[in-house]
Amino acid sequence: MSRLSKPLLTTFCLIFGCTSVLAAEPEIHWPSGWQVEEVVADADTPAKPSPVSRQRAIKNDENGETLMVMELTGTPIEPGHVVNLQGVLLEMRKSIQKDFARSGYQSVCNKMHATTLSHLEALETTCVITENGRHVLSQTLVGAIDTNKAYVFSYAGQAQAYESSKDEVSAVRASLKL
Repeated sequence: MSRLSKPLLTTFCLIFGCTSVLAAEPEIHWPSGWQVEEVVADADTPAKPSPVSRQRAIKNDENGETLMVMELTGTPIEPGHVVNLQGVLLEMRKSIQKDFARSGYQSVCNKMHATTLSHLEALETTCVITENGRHVLSQTLVGAIDTNKAYVFSYAGQAQAYESSKDEVSAVRASLKL
């Protein structure tokens, strides 16, 4: 499954590396045993501090192979700007599907539906990624808007790890303070 780790992490970097968050970092409690990564800007970007808040945790197996990734990204919203949350999530979902298709995978995503993220109303969609009809990965995107920030909480993993990590993901979502 190690060849799946690279597309999985690449997808996260593509989606979240292009976003441009001020103020305090959101409070998030990662599960024990997960590796919390510092998310740094690309080497090509200027050295000024990024206004984007990004936090990520990775669950690895005993061999160091990536099983699951969770990430919370917050992006500032300029005063007066109205964010089309459904449109943003649709574009992110489309990007995920295209990236996996380029790597030879197929993906099917469910219809976007209402949920919550911390105290905020949110939208959520989940994509199932297959290879030759075999379920290999799942990825969920949850987006929410506050008065001055847009948030995306994303989690993805190998099929079995995604299923067995549901309680850990639920605990992280329940502990979020945005």
